[in-house]
Amino acid sequence: MSELKCCVVSCDKPLDASYWESQYEAKTTGWDLGKVSPPIQTYVDTIANKNCGILIPGCGNSYEAEYLLEQGFTNLTVIDIAPTPMAVLKEKFKNNPNIQIILGDFFEHKGNYDLVLEQTFFCALPPTMRQKYVWKMHQLLADEGILAGLLFNRMFESGPPFGGSKEEYELLFTAAFDFLKMDVSENSIAPRANSELFFELKKNNQVVVNLYEFYGITCSDCMETITKKLAGIDCVLNVSISSNFAEVLIVSKNEIAIEVLQDVISYDEKYKIKKINP
Repeated sequence: MSELKCCVVSCDKPLDASYWESQYEAKTTGWDLGKVSPPIQTYVDTIANKNCGILIPGCGNSYEAEYLLEQGFTNLTVIDIAPTPMAVLKEKFKNNPNIQIILGDFFEHKGNYDLVLEQTFFCALPPTMRQKYVWKMHQLLADEGILAGLLFNRMFESGPPFGGSKEEYELLFTAAFDFLKMDVSENSIAPRANSELFFELKKNNQVVVNLYEFYGITCSDCMETITKKLAGIDCVLNVSISSNFAEVLIVSKNEIAIEVLQDVISYDEKYKIKKINP
């Protein structure tokens, strides 16, 4: 699986625009298949509505977008933080009105989409950002919107890419999304055989999904206690705390006053919680 590596870094090194741009400049883009991923192609072939709004985040060279356009889709948006691939795509599709190409930060993007395609974006983010990923995807999707694509079903010694497991993903996305599918991909490329999950999740538009900054947690035992206390609030459906203890994702039946959340954790004066606004 060495061809998956773009380089070896620790989770703490900033994976920002400069980092990703340097990978394209050095051509250390081992994640780039040079073609549309077979599981994504198979999925695209099942989509009947060619006018649905589709977003591809962290798109890179975006062979998926190229395939979608070839199949007659008319409403594509791709976004990446690295200038080089965005410049290539803008030149390639300069005369095509059916695709919008955005150089920018996915987490600052505004929009409303019927479908978001996931292909090597989730695994490129530091694991500390996974709760933020769920929060942002829920915001960007229309009420009946779908998040679909591929996730690694294995771990890596370092990253990116950063791996995970089906069990982890189920805990992460629970309540914010309805699970339509999450199974081992049947037609991954040979080097990734049996190590990818194809998933299809439908936005749960009956819930509130909020992200909060959290201060004061210093260990996993504290995190487990806080999780249980927040999950004990009547309308809370899921609580997920980031691996660096800095952010907490709360899925609930209705909006919860910040005073209620603060009161629940006030058994220790060092714990503070602050809502992150979209």
